[in-house]
Amino acid sequence: MGLYDSINISASSLTAQRLRLDVISNNIANANTTRGIDGQPFRRQIVSFGERTAQPSFSNVLAQELGQAPGQGVRVTSIGRDQSPFKLVYDPNHPDAVKNPQDPMFGYVRMPNVNVATEMVDMISASRSYEASVTAINAAKSQAMKALEIGR
Repeated sequence: MGLYDSINISASSLTAQRLRLDVISNNIANANTTRGIDGQPFRRQIVSFGERTAQPSFSNVLAQELGQAPGQGVRVTSIGRDQSPFKLVYDPNHPDAVKNPQDPMFGYVRMPNVNVATEMVDMISASRSYEASVTAINAAKSQAMKALEIGR
């Protein structure tokens, strides 16, 4: 493992968590969007993470064969849509309410499947992960500086 590998791994986490925070912010911003481009209410977006694959090199192949495959970081594998049902709110004056009196859903509006409390918990989790990665980078930087001081 090289000098900058731990910093690169933590940097990949910073990038992934920043994207996660952006998606969470988008979910909160659209918590009341009842009609999108496709005419449907907004669907909550979910970020999926995966292992970042190592670049093929002699040292990586050797480490893998010796059973010492080091981690290479994290990457965003996909941004999917939550398929949970929409919330129904009775508001017959809303422009997107069902207008047909024969429909059993008369007066109901389909609202996005975004729960702001859940999004806030996810946001706290993402920000704590971001802070942990910054702490890891600072620790690696401190170790590198101490190693340089020893060499004086």
